[in-house]
Amino acid sequence: MAGHTPPETMKAQVLEQFNQPYVLQSVPLPQLASDFDLLIKVDAARANNNGINRNGGFSEYAVVDARQVALLPEEISPVDAAPLMCAGITIFGALKRCKLERGQRVGIVGAGGGLGHLGLQFASAMGLRTVGVDAADASLQLAMNLKTDAQIVDARTEKAELIVQRVGEEDGESESANMGLDAVIILPEGQSGFDYGMKLLKNHGICVVVSFPEAGFHVSARDLVFRDITVTGSLVSSNKTLHEMLDFAAKHNVKAVSKTFPLDNLNGLVEEYNKAAGGKLVVDMSL
Repeated sequence: MAGHTPPETMKAQVLEQFNQPYVLQSVPLPQLASDFDLLIKVDAARANNNGINRNGGFSEYAVVDARQVALLPEEISPVDAAPLMCAGITIFGALKRCKLERGQRVGIVGAGGGLGHLGLQFASAMGLRTVGVDAADASLQLAMNLKTDAQIVDARTEKAELIVQRVGEEDGESESANMGLDAVIILPEGQSGFDYGMKLLKNHGICVVVSFPEAGFHVSARDLVFRDITVTGSLVSSNKTLHEMLDFAAKHNVKAVSKTFPLDNLNGLVEEYNKAAGGKLVVDMSL
């Protein structure tokens, strides 16, 4: 931390017991334990920024792996960057896995969620003809409020077969095998969302799975054998892709719909998170 002398202690939200509220405490600064450790001052942290094998980011300082950091473009504030560093890179990586060119069609199932609404913005900026699917009023409204050129579909009232027929007519296709989307990205954990996405695909399409429900998904062998559908997974992407995503987001003004909370009101953020109202929740250290 060149030019900055950190204090000996810091404020941090500590989870003392599972399923109990966070407790704001004054704790010692984390120590560097390897050659790749880097001490950073935290300006913003996203919801779910808990630690797994080390302390998380709900604190004034944190130790990170220097090999995985990236400089923010000037156009992106710390609060806007926080959701991009997980949701943003995840959905951006999933879109790259689709291997589509401008003008091709992609569907995002779960389009009004934290990853999905960023995906709508990325996909539109990539020049992809996008169908956003959701099944909750608040999420659908959030997706529509983005004012991208994506078609927003309510899966509760619009059958996938009708969407396929509509895009087929738009593309001037008469053969049913050639009607539909080139790729879909599956974000929800429910089987119904997976099935809906698979029905949207044209033959030889690709289904990119991001969610990982405990029971897994049932995949129809007919889709794999007779329709030649490819099913693949996508996790968080590489540091190289992280840099690419940040530059792309800065250039195209891709931002998460977010609500901010001060560090001392982290439990308020948790309450809001449990409402599942869509968008992203961020701890803003300046508040």
